[in-house]
Amino acid sequence: MDDLTIHRAPEPPGAIAPERLAALVGSRLCHDIVSPLGAIGNGLELLQLSGAWPGIGASPEMQLIAESVEAARARVRWFRMAFGHAAPDQRLSLAELAALLADVERGGRIRVRLEAEGDLPRAEGRMILLALMCFETAMPWGGSVLVCRGASGWRLVAECSRTKSDPALWSWLDRAPGWERPEPAASEVHFPLLASFARAAARPLAWELDETGGEIAF
Repeated sequence: MDDLTIHRAPEPPGAIAPERLAALVGSRLCHDIVSPLGAIGNGLELLQLSGAWPGIGASPEMQLIAESVEAARARVRWFRMAFGHAAPDQRLSLAELAALLADVERGGRIRVRLEAEGDLPRAEGRMILLALMCFETAMPWGGSVLVCRGASGWRLVAECSRTKSDPALWSWLDRAPGWERPEPAASEVHFPLLASFARAAARPLAWELDETGGEIAF
């Protein structure tokens, strides 16, 4: 049998990179989900203010629904920033970033401290959230993360009692080309996304992870 050479057709001019398409899809999903979640939240407030069902607002069932809706809205805000599209000229205020980091604290076991001044590009905010998600994966038992900005860029420094080490997964953050890496699970997609967005922004990543913490810098 003759050897066959498989040729891949080049991408047509103007083709959209897969990472950008994924970000646009993420933005679309979050945009469409926010509206019905907001409507549910408004409906709950109207039920609580209504006199037709006295005491319904204080019932454990209503409190559970209200907490679940707020948690879902917070997660959508987080995903919209972490996975959504970020135009080069979009900016993010420090107050907006702090609010997103507060959502992390309310919804998980990681405490976050922010030390920075001034606003920042939305693309950098996206990378910060993706890096925090990497630490969430590495610290399932909880811990703390300092997010700070210095002259050389952003640093995220994590501390915990113990980490869950996965060198193959963290290798996605390495710059070494041609290294066979296992395909991440859906719950681990933030690792290759962070690496991809860092390359697109020409922001080299540096990282380390040990038994009691780690650091991601860009």
